[in-house]
Amino acid sequence: MPQSSTPTSVYEQVLDQSNRANPYPLYAELRKTPVARQDDGSYVVSTYREIVALLHDPRVSSDRLSGPDVGRPGEDERSGEPPTSFIHLDPPAHDRSRRAVMRHFGPPETPGRIEGMRGRITEIVTTLIDGFEGRDQVDIVHDFAYPLPVTVICSLLGVPREDEPRFSKWADALIETLDPRTEDPERLLATTQREMSSYLNDVIESSLANQGDDLLSTLAADDPTCGGLSRQELLANAILLFVAGHETTVNLITNGMLTLLRHPDTLNRLREEPELIDPLVEELLRYEPPVHFALRRIALTDIDIAGTTIPQGASIVLALAAGNRDPDRFDNPDRFDPDRPDNEHLGFNSGIHYCFGAPLARLETQLALTELVHRLRNPRLLTDPPPYRPNPRLRGPSHLPVAFDGVAPSS
Repeated sequence: MPQSSTPTSVYEQVLDQSNRANPYPLYAELRKTPVARQDDGSYVVSTYREIVALLHDPRVSSDRLSGPDVGRPGEDERSGEPPTSFIHLDPPAHDRSRRAVMRHFGPPETPGRIEGMRGRITEIVTTLIDGFEGRDQVDIVHDFAYPLPVTVICSLLGVPREDEPRFSKWADALIETLDPRTEDPERLLATTQREMSSYLNDVIESSLANQGDDLLSTLAADDPTCGGLSRQELLANAILLFVAGHETTVNLITNGMLTLLRHPDTLNRLREEPELIDPLVEELLRYEPPVHFALRRIALTDIDIAGTTIPQGASIVLALAAGNRDPDRFDNPDRFDPDRPDNEHLGFNSGIHYCFGAPLARLETQLALTELVHRLRNPRLLTDPPPYRPNPRLRGPSHLPVAFDGVAPSS
């Protein structure tokens, strides 16, 4: 990591580790200049309506090769690069790739895959909380929120349980590549992707030989000439699914438990009203989202917005978490309110890159928080604020020590 220097702009202060526990006052400062040019020539956008407008603007590219001299290359024109996941593509390549994955992942064509995992996820949650027996405190991150999504996503992909520790190591490396302060992230990304691709390719071959019905082998069985993915495209999107299905869920569960412990009235209400969990998770996605910044975009042409011109080729940073607290969009935005109406938050992004793993993350978080609240007797924070991971984009505590007076039996 590079040596830190004294932050000069509000955005640089947000990126500074010392402000990770509570960046929201800085987001309020950011919103005073809805579109703010940075010293490196990038533009940070922090107000809700402007963020949504750019997320739906075809003049804004997610393709890492886009720029004033590159244009919008198709998949077979990508300077010899291997296929990439659809999160880094623009239409029509994005649409074809995403459609091929979603056909087997969720609605409308496979509506039962995620809901069909409810029993398995409940079993994992129950087993993890059963492991708290005989203890009077746990680290919600280490003992619960981190292992849960790894086990779930490996089960979905068809990865043998004994190989789950490998994915924990790869997850840490991939998340580090998303930190804007990481030195040489491309090299770390390439190394990790190469290791994961080699491993996942072996998993696919084994599963196909045994006629498995996991997501990887189902996708691999699709004919690329009929709308399916090539093997390399499949591997790239499998890695995306792993990252999207793991780190965001870790942070959402941890941020959720932290928020409930800071709002004991809401925690007690959830115990009495289990149906509250659905709107509560939506409010968590607004109030303490797992993703604070979208992946950088590129302006394909000059874009006039909020009185500022973002020039062609400029990098655009969309501060989703700042938009979620925009008082011009949400009443009393710094208040945690599960009864909030019209809660069209940016917790899972918006537009064509809306998080395709959202249904799975929602289900895991709903089941996890419901069981934690119902089974932990008198839970309470031991450290507030807790320590946070350094990554400003995927924000969440690195540890969340919680004390309790016992564990109730599962229902």
